[in-house]
Amino acid sequence: MTKKSKDQNNGTHHHAEKDQEQNEKLFDFEGTFEDADEDEMEANSGDSSPSNLEATVSELKDKHLRLLAEFDNYKKRTTRERLDLMNSASKEVIVGLLPILDDFDRARKSAIEGSKGEHWSEGVNLVYNRLYNMLQSFGLKAMESNGQAFDPDLHEAITEIQAPNPELSGKIIDTVEKGYTLNDKIIRHAKVVVGK
Repeated sequence: MTKKSKDQNNGTHHHAEKDQEQNEKLFDFEGTFEDADEDEMEANSGDSSPSNLEATVSELKDKHLRLLAEFDNYKKRTTRERLDLMNSASKEVIVGLLPILDDFDRARKSAIEGSKGEHWSEGVNLVYNRLYNMLQSFGLKAMESNGQAFDPDLHEAITEIQAPNPELSGKIIDTVEKGYTLNDKIIRHAKVVVGK
């Protein structure tokens, strides 16, 4: 055997030893992983007992039910807020029109009573009725006050006068300014005269 071939054999043998060392290290490394996996499985085996799994499932179900309930409440609240907004969207416009309706009422009363000799034409009556009916279609309703018992939630007492008869004591004798509700919510209290 020549020197060159001996060196090659030594080199091959040297490479083989190196490969064997690496394989041993690799097996040792894999063994470490396997040991770690076994340790982890043993540690988790305590967590995966039926009672712990049931508790986890129960907790997740509880969280799910809470989220569903919260979402349902959110939907109901937003629907209610949207309906309230739709019902009260025209409130400012209607409140602005109430003084005009009051003027119409006063003019109509004075024309009907005829004390000032004013004439209430059919055309003006038609305009009044159309305006009032249009406002009613938006949910406006005039409060009935005269002869009713005084209620501070609905009425604003301007003054008290001696009642013409005992039955009207504590009741409304006259309405100075009508009260109105819009979709069953008070937008203006009635200004009234109360008997004592």
